Amino acid sequence: MSASAAIQEPVPRRGRAERLRLRLRALLWGRRRGGDRVVLTFALAGLAAVVVIAIAGALVLRDRGLSEAIDQAKVVTRVTGEGIVAPRVTMGVLRGDPRALRHLDAVVRRDVVHNPVVRVKLWTAGGRIVYSDEHALIGQRFPLGADEREILARGGVAAEESDLARPENRYERSGGDLLEVYLPVRTPDGRRLLFESYQRFSSIATGGERVWLAFAPVLIGGLLLLELFQLPLARSLVKRLRAGQAESEQLLRAALEVSDAERRRLAANLHDGAVQELVGVSYTLSAAARDADPEHRARLQDAAARTRATIRDLRTLLVDLYPPNLERAGLPAALRDLAVNLEHHGIQATLDAPDAVALPKPSQALLYRIAQEALRNVVEHAEASRVLVRVETNATVARLTVSDDGVGFDSEAVRAAPPQGHFGLRMLSDLAEEAGGSVTMQSQPGAGTTIAAEVPIA
Repeated sequence: MSASAAIQEPVPRRGRAERLRLRLRALLWGRRRGGDRVVLTFALAGLAAVVVIAIAGALVLRDRGLSEAIDQAKVVTRVTGEGIVAPRVTMGVLRGDPRALRHLDAVVRRDVVHNPVVRVKLWTAGGRIVYSDEHALIGQRFPLGADEREILARGGVAAEESDLARPENRYERSGGDLLEVYLPVRTPDGRRLLFESYQRFSSIATGGERVWLAFAPVLIGGLLLLELFQLPLARSLVKRLRAGQAESEQLLRAALEVSDAERRRLAANLHDGAVQELVGVSYTLSAAARDADPEHRARLQDAAARTRATIRDLRTLLVDLYPPNLERAGLPAALRDLAVNLEHHGIQATLDAPDAVALPKPSQALLYRIAQEALRNVVEHAEASRVLVRVETNATVARLTVSDDGVGFDSEAVRAAPPQGHFGLRMLSDLAEEAGGSVTMQSQPGAGTTIAAEVPIA
């Protein structure tokens, strides 16, 4: 498997301390952003709730207002039918006497036919129109609908949208949508007739709007008060989150500083102590081998060689613990130390980088850690013979590329089903994204792997 397979492979023991540092940095960043997300979620949830309640309340009030307006139309029809028209229906009106009809017509036009009422009709059970303010309809017969017959037989008041396509409604077609309200009335001699009024739907709707708009200020005002009450709560939540965030950041920063200090101390102790002692032992053994008899010379030379190998391993560990050249000599020198270590594993490493790279310290450290992780996994997984490390910069970004000629892997399959519990470059990729950069990988079986990282310079 190639270098970039660090995203999937088990964590090497010697890299766990470094990965713990990275997880601490990610946790610090995540908590900072998490507090903002909590506050934003709280605000958006409150706004969404207010909008939903406002819309639902408006719909309910509108429907209720329309219902109230229709009920009012029924009341108007009952009052006009039972209180004005029915008492004035005489035998002359029933017979179609012109004088009686003119008298009733005068009363209807004076007291009944006003906005929103545009038409009235008075029917017999047999479907004959006894009276209408549209005189052409008087005396004509039309079949009553089932609902109308039921109302006439059982009583009550009914309202429905008028079917203007029916022939008895042909004179109302120019008036737009109408609400048809009907109820049974009794004449002075006890006869039952069906009284019908036609009212403009627009007027009914306007009346309904007036009803629900009367309640709208209460609804909107209540929601606004709710939001105003939530603002102090949100402000208090923000303060608590920020206080907790500041405390967490302080603790995490202290942990990172302690870790850095401990790593520097361990590296210095190893370099100035054990490594120097072993260098001295190596020289002593080499000198003793030159002066020893042939029987002991081979053993002393082997001991000297093994001591030098141990020194190389310790110096590699020093680079892993704390790169001594990163701050003093810069990123290219630190990368050159990493590349030299690969030669001890039989891997030819080539560094293509300018002599000096002007980068902010966090970006410089991040690129170094990415290169360290990638090269570490070249050694452990890639089975490569050559590696190229390239650093390029422009006015805005620095780009690090690590390419090997190893066995490679199916990167698409790895992205589709990444195993759980493996970190590697995935964690470094998260940190790069949080810093405004990116880490990408390209690999195919048998074609090696390329890992590219970009971080902003500014």
